Amino acid sequence: MTAFDRRLTAARPDLAAIHLEGEVIAERYVLATPMRVAEPAVAVRAEPSTRTPLDTQALFGETVKIYDITPEGWAWGQLEVDGYVGWMPADALAPIGPAATHRVSAVRAFCFPEASFKAPIASWLSMNARVTVERVVEARGRLYAELDTGTFVPAHQLKTLNAAPETDPVAVAERFLETPYLWGGRTSMGLDCSGLVQIALHACGLACPRDSDMQEIVGAEVSRYRADWRRGDLLLWDGHVAFVRDANTMLHANAKDMCVAIEELTSGLARITASGTPLKTVRRVLV
Repeated sequence: MTAFDRRLTAARPDLAAIHLEGEVIAERYVLATPMRVAEPAVAVRAEPSTRTPLDTQALFGETVKIYDITPEGWAWGQLEVDGYVGWMPADALAPIGPAATHRVSAVRAFCFPEASFKAPIASWLSMNARVTVERVVEARGRLYAELDTGTFVPAHQLKTLNAAPETDPVAVAERFLETPYLWGGRTSMGLDCSGLVQIALHACGLACPRDSDMQEIVGAEVSRYRADWRRGDLLLWDGHVAFVRDANTMLHANAKDMCVAIEELTSGLARITASGTPLKTVRRVLV
């Protein structure tokens, strides 16, 4: 088979997306069945096994192109949001429903079975999850958005899809400070370095691939001369990425602190270089 990035190409030796016929060799080519994520976050893995490390996560309301579902209940497909390909539990997916109208703008929003914050929590949603609001109701002076799932979310924690995006990705990322580090994580319950960058840039209406090696081509290259850096620039090493926060600090999800943390630039750069991974490139995503 022609070499390809299995993370971004919906192709296996036995099966591939029909649009790839002629580009990759597979036993058969199939049309995708669009489905949507029906749980707060769904694990996406390289193999259909819970023992396989987490690659990434799909968020509630995101669309997935499904090409295969096994008798054991694993679905293989490609995420629409960033093109990532992998295996996920089929029972975490649902048919495409009404078009999404809003995205979650809070770090995390709770879903209640009724318009009351005192009600038992029915579910939760992480930033950038997509939802369909059927109506907004007022209860005891508070506004709640009723979703097509029958649950209620505080209305101020949502933004319409056509609302003005955030303008400062670092400010978005700062809202996740002390969130636990989770390899492959992409939610407020846990995330990794590239997941944090992707969440923050998506909240600002900016396209961003999933993994740090893919993010090496985001935006425009900037000099490695520190005086040229500014807030929001991406610092990229082999296997890691961080935001420049200001002239003296960077912000990143990292395995040293095992959380999203602010680190002093001079010592942080020296520490990572000493580990055998010198700074590779600096990218500017904000003009």
